[in-house]
Amino acid sequence: MITPFAGDAVDHPALIRLVQHYAAAGVNGFVVCGSTGEAAALDKHEQLAVLDTVLAAAGALPVVMGLSGYHLGQTIAWVKELAQRPIAGLLVPPPHYIRPAQAGLVQWFTALADASGTPLVVYDIPYRTGCHITLETLLALAAHPNIQAIKDCGGDAGKTQALITDGRLQVLAGEDAQIFTTLALGGAGAISASAHVCTAQFVEVMQFLKDGKLQQARALWQPLLPVVHAAFGEPNPAVIKAALAQQGLIQDGLRLPMVAASAAATARLVAAIDRVTRA
Repeated sequence: MITPFAGDAVDHPALIRLVQHYAAAGVNGFVVCGSTGEAAALDKHEQLAVLDTVLAAAGALPVVMGLSGYHLGQTIAWVKELAQRPIAGLLVPPPHYIRPAQAGLVQWFTALADASGTPLVVYDIPYRTGCHITLETLLALAAHPNIQAIKDCGGDAGKTQALITDGRLQVLAGEDAQIFTTLALGGAGAISASAHVCTAQFVEVMQFLKDGKLQQARALWQPLLPVVHAAFGEPNPAVIKAALAQQGLIQDGLRLPMVAASAAATARLVAAIDRVTRA
């Protein structure tokens, strides 16, 4: 989920409105304070407030909390603090910037999984962290009972298929353009930024794929691809926020270093949305 702002403050009424909007569209849960949520621009108190608002509004739908860091003691303390909330899991990338060895990644994720009262979703996103998690490392992590899923942004179709075949980790597409492929191969679902718009259509595609209705899914998916590409036409989540603001769901606010989307990028996404909703 994005984090809506009113001026420089988190807009909690808009956040509640978004949760209700997406729940009505059929999503299976929420991820808060991920990269799309501008978590790095929120302090710890704001992150907890965002989490509490979403938990209260989500009802029975599960809520996963994003976190990051590379100071082990502080990160474990944060994991334990978050465990006091009724969250369904934690979305955890490798420590950014330092690019640890694979043995270091195993020890890092194991230490966090040991400390956590909720399952971990490993966030494999090398273009943000500078760190590549190998298949061997992921299979080793899959042996931990508290590491249960992966948000797969690794860009390696062979690794994705191997993890699905292994079956111990739920494989969630993290690159929106790969949603169709991942679910067709047997993936468990997706953590999607572009599904902030055309949400019901994204949900329907995923349900068709889970039901094995490939032809129906393909017919719905093709018009959604321009939405995916337009949503990431400029740094995420600027374009998505601009489109949601045009829909009256939020104010179009971001925090530096994020800046508002250009009029051209916004127009491309709005046009792509219109083509889907008119179909």
